[in-house]
Amino acid sequence: MSEAEVGKDDALAVEEFRAAVDDAVARLTEAGARTEALAVYEARQRKLLIMREPVLRPAGRVWRLGVLLLDADGGLHATGSVIRATEPGRTQYVSVSAETRRAYRAAAERGHFRDGETVDFDADPVPLDVETLRDAARTGRGPLFLSDGVVRVRWSTAVADTDARDALGYLAERVELLAHPPQGA
Repeated sequence: MSEAEVGKDDALAVEEFRAAVDDAVARLTEAGARTEALAVYEARQRKLLIMREPVLRPAGRVWRLGVLLLDADGGLHATGSVIRATEPGRTQYVSVSAETRRAYRAAAERGHFRDGETVDFDADPVPLDVETLRDAARTGRGPLFLSDGVVRVRWSTAVADTDARDALGYLAERVELLAHPPQGA
């Protein structure tokens, strides 16, 4: 297959995936699917001689679709870190990971998230263009990549690229689960 044919196949695959993302937004909106908060973590910093504690700043709402987060404008993000906004409690020095989670809960509280709300942060945007997705295939970074004219998803960091799923099927499955969750979920 010539370079021009591969480029055309890749462009069509990305265009088809973008259309599927737009369809996913419409289906999830129509179904009233549950959203989660998207936030940006701002580290401790000094402003005008006053030390500001870390905070999770609200950055919108997203639908969690496994390793992808989808916003209402059709923007995709790689799922990063997730915390439940609850009372942080007091320092107990149990373990470093427990204290880290406590610090993130405190940052969520300073960001004024509702108690019990799921907050996603450290979620890198996933550009949907041919060059970025080709580069993701070469570098092994990010949840989406292009391979042989197909957009694929790395649904786990432990999965080799050869075992990555077709992103269209993955997206359709995740949207269906979120739009029509199984009874008891």
